[in-house]
Amino acid sequence: MLAATFGTGQVFWSILWFTVFFLWLMLLFYIFGDIFRSPDLSGWSKALWSIFVIFMPYLGVFVYLIARGKDMQQRSIEQAQAQEAAARAYIKDVASAPSSAEELARLADLKAQGVLTDEEFAAAKAKLISG
Repeated sequence: MLAATFGTGQVFWSILWFTVFFLWLMLLFYIFGDIFRSPDLSGWSKALWSIFVIFMPYLGVFVYLIARGKDMQQRSIEQAQAQEAAARAYIKDVASAPSSAEELARLADLKAQGVLTDEEFAAAKAKLISG
C-alpha cells in the first residue's frame, strides 16, 4: 500500500507544499485580475506585465506586488465600496417599491373617485396581477 509507505513527516510536507502551491495559484489569479481591471494601464502595459508574470512567474509576481501593491489595494477598496453602494441602492429601491396590495388599493381608490373607468381598472388590475 502506498499510504503505508508515507511517514508522518512526508504527509506534513506534502500538505504544506500543496497549500503553498494553492496560495501561489490564488495570488497569480488575483494579480492577473488586477492587471486587466486596472484603468491606469494601457493595453501594451497590460500585455507586458502579463508576459512578465507568465514567463518569469516568481520574479514577475514579486515585482508586480512591489511596484503596484499599493494601487492594487486601493482598487480593491474602491471596488468593494462600489459594490456596497450598488447593493444598498438596490435594497433601497426594492424596499421602497409599493407592494401589489398597495397598488391595487390605489387603483380601487381611483376607480371609486371616478378617475378610472371599469375597463381601465380591469386592465390595470390584470397588468398588476400578471406582472
